[in-house]
Amino acid sequence: MLKTYSFPQFDYVPSAEQRAGTVVRHPVVVVGAGPIGLTTAIDFAARGIPVVVLDDNNTVSVGSRAVCYAKRPLEIWDRLGCAAPMIDKGIVWNLGKVFRDRELVYQFDLLPEEDHKIPAFINLQQYYLEEIIIDHARTYGGKVDLRWKHRVTGLTDQGDHVVLTVDTPDGPFTLEADWVIACDGANSGLRALLHRDFKGRAFQDRFLIADVVMKADFPTERWFWFNPPFHRNQSVLLHKQAADVWRIDFQLGWDADPEEEKKPERVIPRLKAMLGEDTDFELEWVSVYQFACRRMEAFRHGRVFFAGDSAHQVSPFGARGANTGVQDVDNLSWKLKLVMDGLAPERLLDTYDEERVFAADDNLLNSTRSTDFITPKSAVSRAFRDAVLDLARDHTFARPLVNSGRLSRPTPYGTSSLNTPDEDAFAGAMTPGTNAADAPITRDGAPGWLLGELGDGFVALVADTDPGVAAIDVDGIPCRVVVVGRDIADAKGRLAERYDLKPGTTYLFRPDQYVAARWRAFDETRLRAAVNRAVAR
Repeated sequence: MLKTYSFPQFDYVPSAEQRAGTVVRHPVVVVGAGPIGLTTAIDFAARGIPVVVLDDNNTVSVGSRAVCYAKRPLEIWDRLGCAAPMIDKGIVWNLGKVFRDRELVYQFDLLPEEDHKIPAFINLQQYYLEEIIIDHARTYGGKVDLRWKHRVTGLTDQGDHVVLTVDTPDGPFTLEADWVIACDGANSGLRALLHRDFKGRAFQDRFLIADVVMKADFPTERWFWFNPPFHRNQSVLLHKQAADVWRIDFQLGWDADPEEEKKPERVIPRLKAMLGEDTDFELEWVSVYQFACRRMEAFRHGRVFFAGDSAHQVSPFGARGANTGVQDVDNLSWKLKLVMDGLAPERLLDTYDEERVFAADDNLLNSTRSTDFITPKSAVSRAFRDAVLDLARDHTFARPLVNSGRLSRPTPYGTSSLNTPDEDAFAGAMTPGTNAADAPITRDGAPGWLLGELGDGFVALVADTDPGVAAIDVDGIPCRVVVVGRDIADAKGRLAERYDLKPGTTYLFRPDQYVAARWRAFDETRLRAAVNRAVAR
């Protein structure tokens, strides 16, 4: 008998305010304890903001659900102190292969560069990831108050605070919040309470997910088939997860009956046709889904913010759902912290919409293109898809056109109002609005990484020229000054290579580790102006 996962149960505990019948106002209330809500909680707690998390369930997510976690979200979790157990538990991979029938037509490497701390991708079931974050949340000394079996049934934005009605096994009660973060998924109850809806496109196709527990000798790669011999005229995706669980997605077509297709007598023959009659396996989880590419018009509604699937939905091809949601949180947390501390105007919060709606549109575009390639709905689209697959066997130019899901990458905020435009010439990709590329460094002879040096505040990185200061106070906002050659060393030359560093070159990084500005010489006046611009002052 192969081992399957045992789901933990978390106790419902009535809060002191609920027992006393008093109404308490909290700085931040997060609704939803999935990956995005939990990440929100620990990110805010790490910045010193106490958080109440309300979830209507009392366990982690059933089924593997989100599986693939990309480099940038893992870097965010690394900043928050919980990426290491995820990487240790997960399946690290960077190679993907695309087949047509039995023939390999294309393969790709998601991290061809050396000298990065974090891998390109890991595969890890969502329930393991949630457990890791829940365990980490307990290390914040009570700043994360996880409340299970608490379902929000009412929400009123009073202008200077939000009133929430919460149903529990002991009945309803009322609490208040200065700010609310809705992370309650694609079927968001908070979105319904605010009478907001998605706009976009639902695809008329259905896919079967089968999480299969088995011992198998497939490599730790992402394999995608068009028209495989075991599932003709459709597509199949295979990749490995932790603890000998394999995720297999079968395209079914729009006419498939979801309830019938989930039955073991339908699923098992499909798996045996693919894996072989003699393969020993067990079904851990089966689901049939129809996917959509859509979003809310705006992610901020007064004192309520939407993040993750509650704000936007994409197809699973490309792993853009949870990965995008984690980056939503990363964008919001530092901005809300500065506003709560009175160090930035409230209009800074409008740039959450500006930047993350822009990112959502980028992800929706990529997701829609992937879905149209995988499931063409017209003769012209199918002819194009088949021609690309034909050409890819022999011609390198066609291989990047093979679209089995463009894997998640962070979206640069190239047009953000928080950027200071370049005045000097630079080579390379580190333009204002781009997330920082990591690089190996040393400090006091000990090895480290650039992102570890940047941390979660404003940092000015100066190359090989000592400006004589270690920090600058910009009207209450601290900006650390890190000098290459004084504070850190460029261990392998990757820092200079990735940032086009020359003596005096200065980069300003935001608290979410995005480039805010850069110059060819250190200038405190320009640095102060760029910090003020980056916080909408």
